Amino acid sequence: MANSFLFKETSFQVGDTITVDYRIKDGEKERIQEFQGILIAIKGGGPESRMFTVRKLSKSGVGVERIIPVNSPFVAAITLDKKSSYQKSKLYFLKDLSSQETRQKLYKQKKSVARKAPTKAVSKRSTKKVEVTE
Repeated sequence: MANSFLFKETSFQVGDTITVDYRIKDGEKERIQEFQGILIAIKGGGPESRMFTVRKLSKSGVGVERIIPVNSPFVAAITLDKKSSYQKSKLYFLKDLSSQETRQKLYKQKKSVARKAPTKAVSKRSTKKVEVTE
């Protein structure tokens, strides 16, 4: 089991934010519905049985998960919105986090460290002499 899968020569990893264009048939009509969320799990041994789980938070704050087969004829396209560098294989712990906490965990900004010139330590002790008069 891997942390990534290929779809039309594009690699997707667990933790990425993706948009899945899914074909839906309404009677005789066919339309495409977008499902945008975080890729939280990839299942399946071979390329023909590979499935992935996408989770999003709805406008009302309810979490919605969708399990989609990679080779489904109803998947029109998958686009990568935001790349993550997270290393876990399953991100089920995201179910308990808010959207702000999720962004902080998955998309940590790398801090650039600016080197400072070394400074000498200066003692700030007072060197006043006190005279005692009798």
